Amino acid sequence: MQKNCIYLDNNATTKVDPQVVEAMLPYLTDFYGNPSSMHTFGGQLAKGVKTAREQLATLLGADESEIVYTSCGTEGDNAAIRAALLAQPEKRHIITTQVEHPAVLNVCKQLETQGYSVTYLSVNNQGQLDLNELEASLTGKTALVSIMYANNETGTVFPIEQIGLRVKEHGALFHVDAVQVVGKIPLNMKTSTIDILTLSGHKLHAPKGIGALYVRRGVRFRPLLLGGHQERGRRAGTENVPGIIGLGKAAELELLHLEEATKRERRLRDRLEKTLLATIPDCVVNGDPTQRLPNTTNIGFKYIEGEAILLLLNKFGICASSGSACTSGSLEPSHVLRAMGLPYTTLHGSIRFSLSRYTTETEIDQVIEVMPGIVERLRALSPFKNDDAGWLQGQSLVTSH
Repeated sequence: MQKNCIYLDNNATTKVDPQVVEAMLPYLTDFYGNPSSMHTFGGQLAKGVKTAREQLATLLGADESEIVYTSCGTEGDNAAIRAALLAQPEKRHIITTQVEHPAVLNVCKQLETQGYSVTYLSVNNQGQLDLNELEASLTGKTALVSIMYANNETGTVFPIEQIGLRVKEHGALFHVDAVQVVGKIPLNMKTSTIDILTLSGHKLHAPKGIGALYVRRGVRFRPLLLGGHQERGRRAGTENVPGIIGLGKAAELELLHLEEATKRERRLRDRLEKTLLATIPDCVVNGDPTQRLPNTTNIGFKYIEGEAILLLLNKFGICASSGSACTSGSLEPSHVLRAMGLPYTTLHGSIRFSLSRYTTETEIDQVIEVMPGIVERLRALSPFKNDDAGWLQGQSLVTSH
C-alpha cells in the first residue's frame, strides 16, 4: 500500500469509513446465514438488513419500502432504464444528455439498435442544460427522461426539480443518476419529482459492490434480474448482507456529517482552486462556477497533456483524475468536456480534483506547492507552449503519426 497518499479522486471511489467496516465485520464472520431463511439464525440477518434499509431511506427522505438494493451504480442505471421501458411498451422515446455516465449512454446507444429513439440533450460551455431544448424534445411518446443529478467530471449540478416538473407534465417517468450527489447534497424524495434514483455505496464511504435504487411507491418496476423473491420481487439474488449493512451505516454517518463536511470540502476546494488559478498562468475552471458539487473542481491547464500531469502528481503520491474512472482506459478526450465545446488547448490538459471529509488542510497545501512546478516543467518540454496555433499544429502532427 502506498504510504502518505494524498487522495483527491473521491468522485471515482471513497475510503471506507472505519465505522462502516466495524459494522460489517460481524456479518462477514459470525452472522453468515441467508436472510431469506426461515430459521432464527437467518432471521437475525433479515433484521440487520431492515435496519440498514431504514438508515438509507432516512438519508434519502424516502420510505424503506422504496429502497431496492443493487450491486453498483451501473446495475442501478441499467435496471432503472429498462424497467421504465418495460412498464410502458407503447412508448419508444428516451431523453438523456450528452454528458451522462457510460452506464446510461451505452444503454441508450444499445436501445437505439432495438428501435428506440433517443434524444441526447446538449450542454453549454459551463456544462448546463437548456430547459427549452428539453421542453421541445418531450412528446406523448416519451417513456423516460434519464438525467444525472450532478456530473461526475465537472461537478456541475443540474436543476433536477425544474426538469422533473416538465417531465411530469408530459407523463414520462423521470430517472436520476444521483451517484455523485447522495451524501453531498440534502435530498428529500417525499417532495421530489424523481421517480427512480440510482446511488452507489463506494461513492459515500461504503464498500464497492453495493448500491441501491429509490423507486417511488406506485411506479411500475419490472426487474432486470429474475430469480428468487428478494427485494419484494424487484431484484433477484441472495442479498449482499455485509455490503447492505455497510451502506446503511455509511448513510447514517453521511447524514450526521453532511452539513459540516459540505462546508469544509467547499472551503478547501475553493482554496485549492483559487490558489492554482492565481499561481499558474493559462488555466481555467471547467463547469458551472456556482451550481456544482462542493467537493469537485475540474481545472484545464493549457498546452499540456492531462496524463502527463497525473504521472507527475503520482510521483508525489497525489491521486487525481482526468475524467471518469470508467473511461480512463481511453485515449480520447473526455466526452463531457467535448460536449461543453472546450477549446482543444484546454481539453487535453484538464484535471479533476475531488475531495472528501477525510481531505486535510495539509494535503491541499502540498498540492498547491507542487502543481506550479509540474505545469512549468511540462510546458518547458513542449515546443508549442503558450501558442494556441502552434499547440494545435503540434497535436495534429502527433495524431497523424
